[in-house]
Amino acid sequence: MVANKNSLEFAREMDQADNLKEYRSKFHIPQFNGKDTVYFTGNSLGLQPKSAKAYIEQELNDWAKFGVEGHFEAKKPWFAYHEFLSEKAAKIVGAKTSEVVITHSLTTNLHLLMVSFYRPAGKRYKILCEKKAFPSDQYALESQVKFHGYDPKDAIVEVAPRSGDHLITDQDIMDTIRKHGDEIALVMIGGVNYYTGQLFDMESITKTGHEAGAMVGFDLAHAAGNVKLNLHDWQVDFAAWCSYKYLNSSPGGVSGMFVHQNHENKPELPRFAGWWGHDKEVRFLMEPGFKPMKGAEGWQLSNAPVLGMAAHLASLDIFDEVGMDRLIEKRIKLTNYLEEIVQEISAKYSAICQFEIITPKEATRRGAQLSILVHGKGKSLFDALTKQGVIADWREPNVIRIAPAPLYNSFEDIYNFGQSLEQALQNN
Repeated sequence: MVANKNSLEFAREMDQADNLKEYRSKFHIPQFNGKDTVYFTGNSLGLQPKSAKAYIEQELNDWAKFGVEGHFEAKKPWFAYHEFLSEKAAKIVGAKTSEVVITHSLTTNLHLLMVSFYRPAGKRYKILCEKKAFPSDQYALESQVKFHGYDPKDAIVEVAPRSGDHLITDQDIMDTIRKHGDEIALVMIGGVNYYTGQLFDMESITKTGHEAGAMVGFDLAHAAGNVKLNLHDWQVDFAAWCSYKYLNSSPGGVSGMFVHQNHENKPELPRFAGWWGHDKEVRFLMEPGFKPMKGAEGWQLSNAPVLGMAAHLASLDIFDEVGMDRLIEKRIKLTNYLEEIVQEISAKYSAICQFEIITPKEATRRGAQLSILVHGKGKSLFDALTKQGVIADWREPNVIRIAPAPLYNSFEDIYNFGQSLEQALQNN
């Protein structure tokens, strides 16, 4: 093994030993000046599986061939299309198949779930969330409490980092739940924070929330397909996630929804109903009176968006082939290597710029993303990286988010990123 880690030889040796290296060729890598970009934004939009085109074309062909009869005559009948995705998605989030359904979009699903699981009454009306949650979550929570007649300034309890810190401690979340006790109706947190990349202790948070008498749910947009999840065993009440980040399933693609088995035999749960969530055995009798399907399927509203689901199925088949354990093993190696490269460059150029990684160092507390706080340089440094074919993400005021995805990113990508970063520092 080459001793110098910040070298092309070392990176290529690591790639040669990588048992997932063949999967890079299964994705379209965007080009820059005739070469592969260094694509590190799987935390915003994952790359397109090459197989996605064939999956979508199959449904387009069946639509052309059968018209409306494709609901029953297509190779994968549209009437039950979501069922082809449930088992594979359930493996990714650690759930039973009946607890998962793919449908709608992420914030839509969160709203639908909160209709059922945010039921304020008496003094128990508050929602606890993390400070600097993703804006869509903030807006959703604000509108939910307003819908029930409460003031968000009073009804939403945010847990913030301690003074001088970037991260929120799990202990502070749990202490805040206990402090507000019987005032908390719902704990709703992003499983992995979009800004810092911090992975929260969802199992302990769920247990503490339940001990306080609250329902507990998670937005897993930055967690699904990225970190190990065991939603069923953790007793999480509900969760939702998008399919277009680490799950590589088309821009604005369909969303996953989890409802714990504990709630599957509760037709009395309030919910916004639609006919695709109605008992499928009698759905086409078109009779009044909503009878929800058991499990997460009972939260569906409308027909399956088949073309978007086809793109998602193409990616899920790859995940099913690889398995989350292998993905996580490589993710840890990639992210550790990225951290070492960034720290070496930061030390080398400390006179003009320093990089502070605000994502937790421990592999058990982070996923694929490293958030790098840039001291001494502004967005011009990020722009210089972009001009070299590095596709990353800038967040105000001065954070660069880097997310190497194990299915298609390589160790050579990380080495090339380091070279581009040095070049940008020299020229900026």
